[in-house]
Amino acid sequence: MAFGTVSATTTTTTSTAATTIVSTTQDEEAPAEELTFHQELKKRFIEGGPGFMGIVLLCLILGLAIAIERIIFLNLSTTNTKKLTQSVEDALSSGGVEAAKEVCRNTKGPIASIFYQGLDRTDEGIDAAEKAVVAYGGVQMGQLEKNVSWISLFIALAPMLGFMGTVIGMIQAFDKIEAAGDMNPSLVAGGIKVALLTTVFGLVVAIILQIFYNYIIAKIDSIVNDMEDASITLMDLLIRNKK
Repeated sequence: MAFGTVSATTTTTTSTAATTIVSTTQDEEAPAEELTFHQELKKRFIEGGPGFMGIVLLCLILGLAIAIERIIFLNLSTTNTKKLTQSVEDALSSGGVEAAKEVCRNTKGPIASIFYQGLDRTDEGIDAAEKAVVAYGGVQMGQLEKNVSWISLFIALAPMLGFMGTVIGMIQAFDKIEAAGDMNPSLVAGGIKVALLTTVFGLVVAIILQIFYNYIIAKIDSIVNDMEDASITLMDLLIRNKK
């Protein structure tokens, strides 16, 4: 009976130990919880170092702020040129220059402002009106292109800062190797990881800002073309009205 009791106890202990080992093995083999995109981005940003990563992030914030402001301004500056031209032509035919100027005053956008300046100089002759349209067109073009050069600066600056972070990370890696006196892969991996992260973030910022920059430039070109066509049309209207 004593032998049977010992055997049962041993069996129970062995079973419990086996269960514990299997449970521990399953816990170790359980997959780690995957990070979300935001968490992964935050983790990589911290690993890249607050120095250069913070400057690159500042370039992104300032560039996006300027880009959004320009996009809103350009969209508000867009005018239905055909509708405005038709309204000015009808006003010239029915009420003269003052009625046409009133139409321009009630219309937003650079094209309406150029029309107003040209109509305001009609008393001085067609040549004076044409000079006023050309001069004020240059002023309006400068308003459309305001602060756009800053976006191009951030586009060039972000990857340059990333590359500088890469060089500094490599230097730090070799300094650790020199101090340790041994080619330990873990020493090299840390510096290279920081270097690559700064480069990646710099390139990502440049790509994002480049997309906004190209859209803004295309929008400005479209508005400028409309301004030139509208100016020619206005001159034709004034010449016909003088006759």
